[in-house]
Order: sequence, then structure tokens, then C-alpha cells
Amino acid sequence: MNDGWKFRNRCGTIRPQMPEQPQPPKTSPPRVFAHSMLREIYEQPRAIRETIARNTADGSILPAALQPIESALSVFKKIIIAASGSSRHAGLAGEIMLEDLAGVSVDVEYSSEYCYRSTHADHNPIVIVITQSGETADTIAAQREALHRGAKTVAISNVADTTIVREASAALLTYAGVEKSVPATKSFTAQLAILYLLALFLARKRGSMAPEVAASHLRSLLDVPAAIESALDAWNAQAEECARKYQHVKSMMFLGRGAHYAIAREGALKLKEISYVQAEGLPAGELRHGPNALVDDTLPIIVLATRDVSDPGSVLRYQKTLAIVKYVKDRGGKAIAIATAGDREEVASLADRVIAVPAASELLLPILEIVPLQLFAYHFAVLNDANVDNPRNLVKAVITE
Repeated sequence: MNDGWKFRNRCGTIRPQMPEQPQPPKTSPPRVFAHSMLREIYEQPRAIRETIARNTADGSILPAALQPIESALSVFKKIIIAASGSSRHAGLAGEIMLEDLAGVSVDVEYSSEYCYRSTHADHNPIVIVITQSGETADTIAAQREALHRGAKTVAISNVADTTIVREASAALLTYAGVEKSVPATKSFTAQLAILYLLALFLARKRGSMAPEVAASHLRSLLDVPAAIESALDAWNAQAEECARKYQHVKSMMFLGRGAHYAIAREGALKLKEISYVQAEGLPAGELRHGPNALVDDTLPIIVLATRDVSDPGSVLRYQKTLAIVKYVKDRGGKAIAIATAGDREEVASLADRVIAVPAASELLLPILEIVPLQLFAYHFAVLNDANVDNPRNLVKAVITE
């Protein structure tokens, strides 16, 4: 008998020694969250992964979803995005993605204003309508008007069997799962992911991006969920600390440039939605054109000061944004910065507080940046005893115009 399979007892008898039985894998108990909003913030990596997985196949992006408008994709001259609330902010970020990656001209409209605008002159537009619920009345009305004007439409929704999807020329679905909390969190980042995929699809369709470049961009997008997962707990702790520091303020300002302006808007909306504090999101360069009159030691300003070191345009925006942070500090203002991890020390020399996000490409940084802002809004509201999951006057789907 093999010595590795036996042992000798006290009486000298040889007994077979059975191989060690594999132990069942240790599993952590399910994490308990105080509110649906916090749980859904933590569910964002899964929501983004699922959205990517369900809209790609063997490296092919959106393999069948846009086939119903194949002919329009060959002749369109412009994209118009119509959306409301958080979905419009996703559209503002998507505008930069589509223009920079695919070379497409894009305008973003409020859904509630689209029907009153003559935006189709001299163009063959494709109209993209974005709504988490698929039942937003203003956005449905915008799509119907676009179809009436002869445009092809693409609906982006988190729910498949909805009015917006049924009536659209084509549809792109996000797979964030059920979002119980009224404020959009995981549905928003899933929208950013699908818009990035659309930009890559159109770049390849129009021949403005080589296959290997598109594949590299797709791999970078696939890295985002893990980057969020690795940072969530640290962001949560830092966001709570910032919220405690400023929990008694009555107004805040959020600043960003380029695609990050959309995230400044969304960060401000999250705060005002759930804490009832006046918050405004602005392009960083606009601060000196009037809003600087508000700068003092009672107005915290959150500045999106990230950069992609491989992108000269991103580096330039970062440098100009640091100048804005210095401008705020020189006038007695309080600045909280969202910075790229490698720039933390440089930004900390100017800002009062810094929350770092992992390094990423310029157009993927917005997906990372919004998460600590969601957490800041959440903790600020909780500290002020607000109902974060069901804020006053808000509903999940605005079904009347």
C-alpha cells in the first residue's frame, strides 16, 4: 500500500488513509444594504458587464440590433439625441463619444422641447431616444414626432416590452436589472456603456476606425466593471467622510469639461433629487462668466479633474481644470476634486479633498467618475434624514407630459 494513503494507529494496525475530502467553497454572506439605492450603486459592475455581454458576440458589436435601419445607417448625416433627466445626461456624454470615436455630428435635445424644435433641416438624421423605463411620456412624444418627420429612431431602454421599444425603428437594450430606487444609478452607467458600444459600432460602420483599434477600445470598456469593483469600498468611505464634512451646506456646484460636464450635471441632479439641496452642474470654463459671484467659503464646489495621460486633449483639459481649482481656492472657496489615481498628490495640493478613480481612457473616465458622486449624494441625503429611495415628488417613470 502506498505510504501516502495509510497511517498507523496506536495499536500498530495499519488503516487506509482516505484522501482529504474537498471542502465546499467558502462564501461570504450576502451583503446587507440599508437602502436600495446603495445596493444598486454596488450592482453597477454587474449591470455594465451584462449590458456589454448581451450586446456583443465573438468580438462583434451590436451584431443584429440595428439591422432594421441598415439602409439609414449608410446615408444619415446627423444624430439627434432626445432624453430627459439622467438619460439626457447620458446622452450628453454619448454626444462626445459619438463625435470623437465615430466622427458623427450630434445634437442633444430635451425630450420635452424636441417637438417644438425644427432640428431636421437639410439633414437625414437618426434620432436616438433614451429612457430607463421605456415609458417616459416626453420621450415617447419626441420619438413619435421624429417618426412623423420621417426619421429613423433608435430607442435605448432598460426594459424590453415597453412603448418606446415597440414604436422605435430599432432598439438597444441595457441590462441593468430592476432598479427599485427612484434615482437612477446602475441604469445610468449601463446607458453610458451602450452609448460607447454604439460609438464603436458606428466608427467601424463608417470606416473611421480599424478593427484592431475597435477591439482595443472594447477591451478597455470590459475592464471598467473590475475597476469599479476594486474601488467601491474606498469610494464609499471617502464619500461618507466628505458628506459629513459638508452635510449642513444649502447649495453646491459641480464642474466638468467635455464629457465630464455631463457627469457634473448628473452629480448635481443626484444631490438635488435625494437631499433637496440646490445643486448646479456647469462646464468648468463657464465658472468665470457669472457663477463665480457665488464662490465663497459656504459653497463647496466638486470639480471633475481627471485625465488620460495618453490623450493630449485630455491633458490640456486637466491643466485648465486645475487652474479653475486654484481660482476657487484663491477666493476662499472649498473644492472637492475627483482625480485620476496617479494625479492625487498634485490635485491634493490645490483641493480641500480628493477622491481618486482608477486610470482609464478619456471617454471611459465618466463611467468611473459618476460612482463616487452617487455615493456622495447618497450619504449626504442619509445624513440629512432624506428618503433616498423615494424622494418627495419623484416617480420612477414620468408618464404624463
